[in-house]
Amino acid sequence: MKLFGSLSEKTDLDEKLRHYRRAGHVVPSKKMIKTPEQIEGIRRSAAVNTAVLDMVAEHIRAGMSTGEIDRLVYDFTVSHGAVPAPLNYEGFPKSVCTSINEEVCHGIPDDDIVLQEGDIINVDVSTILEGYYSDASRMFMIGKVRPSWKRLVEVTKECLERGVAAARPWGFLGDIGEAIQSHAEANGYSVVRDFCGHGVGLQFHEKPEVEHVGKRGHGMLLVPGMVFTIEPMINMGGYEVYVDSDNEWTVLTEDGMPSAQWENTILITDSGVEILTY
Repeated sequence: MKLFGSLSEKTDLDEKLRHYRRAGHVVPSKKMIKTPEQIEGIRRSAAVNTAVLDMVAEHIRAGMSTGEIDRLVYDFTVSHGAVPAPLNYEGFPKSVCTSINEEVCHGIPDDDIVLQEGDIINVDVSTILEGYYSDASRMFMIGKVRPSWKRLVEVTKECLERGVAAARPWGFLGDIGEAIQSHAEANGYSVVRDFCGHGVGLQFHEKPEVEHVGKRGHGMLLVPGMVFTIEPMINMGGYEVYVDSDNEWTVLTEDGMPSAQWENTILITDSGVEILTY
């Protein structure tokens, strides 16, 4: 990976951005393009974030409460010198989001919510290490899951993989959205519109917004040094969702059908893309 280390390379980048801007394209601001030093900090944070999810994968099981998952995430993160980014973020009360079955995202862990055989759950982990942020989530299938739900989880992961594959330097955000949307809809699923991926690294949520629907060749230009999440939320039924009025956080499908989500933080490089979190 090589990211404009010299003055001449930076000048070339600036000229290329001016060219695209003159051609009528939306180009990222300088704040959206991370320096090599910042990228190294984000990469270190991402390594801890991945380790947290690996730890969850080792422990998650039927009979475990989501409150227990939250405590495991907090203890592991802090023991590695980092901080769980969700904790107290805009009032969110826990260290991780745990979203089960028809819950789309932002599920709040609770000792009274116990995983059952056949559940599918998204565990969404975000980490701050030395001021740098990273963000990723995985789906887990608890015990024997009905085949249609298993297929939803698998296709959603494929959607993420296709979105990542479509993210290329000097391509467009719309390329990512089109890749995800076309694969989801070809398999009979819908893509949640109300939530999207986002820039990350120096803050929890930065620009740009990364939509999971779109049209190839449209949207913001993708430039080496950009760091953002791709995190498609794919529903078995319609894409309509609502926020639980009881806790004002948990998002659920309007029709009560199951939803799945996978998420990576990625870096746009000079030659392609680097997945920072798994």
